Amino acid sequence: MKKAFGNTTWRLILLTLGLQCAMFNAPSSMSYAQCGIENTAFKGGEFVSYDLYFNWKFVWLKVGTASMSTVMSNYQGVPAFRSSLITRGNEKLDNMFVMRDTLLCYTNEDLSPLYYRKGAREGKRYYVDELWYNYPKGNCHVKMHEITNSGDHLWKEAEYKDCIYDMMSIYLRARNFDSSSLKEGDKIPLPIASGLKITNSWLKYNGTTTLKMKNNNSKYRCLVFSFIEREDGKNHELIRFYITDDKNHLPVRLDMFLSFGSAKAYLTGYKGLRNPMESKED
Repeated sequence: MKKAFGNTTWRLILLTLGLQCAMFNAPSSMSYAQCGIENTAFKGGEFVSYDLYFNWKFVWLKVGTASMSTVMSNYQGVPAFRSSLITRGNEKLDNMFVMRDTLLCYTNEDLSPLYYRKGAREGKRYYVDELWYNYPKGNCHVKMHEITNSGDHLWKEAEYKDCIYDMMSIYLRARNFDSSSLKEGDKIPLPIASGLKITNSWLKYNGTTTLKMKNNNSKYRCLVFSFIEREDGKNHELIRFYITDDKNHLPVRLDMFLSFGSAKAYLTGYKGLRNPMESKED
């Protein structure tokens, strides 16, 4: 497991803000057909926010916020979704670890990834990850760039037969999956580019539940997933998350299992949703 508080927590936040199964959808016939999908889950103008909590000496403390927005824009002259995610620790977290992360991605209208950038300040470390995508001969070509804390520029290019995503584009795509074909215990591979490598990770479907929120007592019908990563020859459940059982597939609670404790994220607000929040029961 990763030891740095900021890096582990950031990755969990990103993965849990909507990671479901991108593999269930039929390919789109649009320009990036091999990685495209019909989008029915969101529209431009959506904004979602969360409060972050950490278990410190048996007490749950609010340690920060996360917010994500998606708007219609263009990328190199092509109509595209522009999505950004900002995570910010508060003073309580700053006493343990400074976390100031900003992430950005562009995707084609069929949600094929085009560009991704992460700028992260975690403790005394600041680094940048960038990805550029193109699709020659039906493959997925990824150009990767990392600026290290010491200012070094690292580059890598690779081409894959399967689609590769980053933690932002997979969020947008995955919200459009069809859960009706899932059975409890199903496992779904999830290839994600992180830095200069592709992670060996997958999702496990854990069934459905009705969840009562701690921060506002609202109730939601939810699908439950676990995100699992294999590292050092062992499988680790990093996250258990609860998403609305409706067309929005919006995460409402996230349970994050860290090497030194546990954290949770609770939905605090949303606006500009494409579909009615039919999973909310009160």
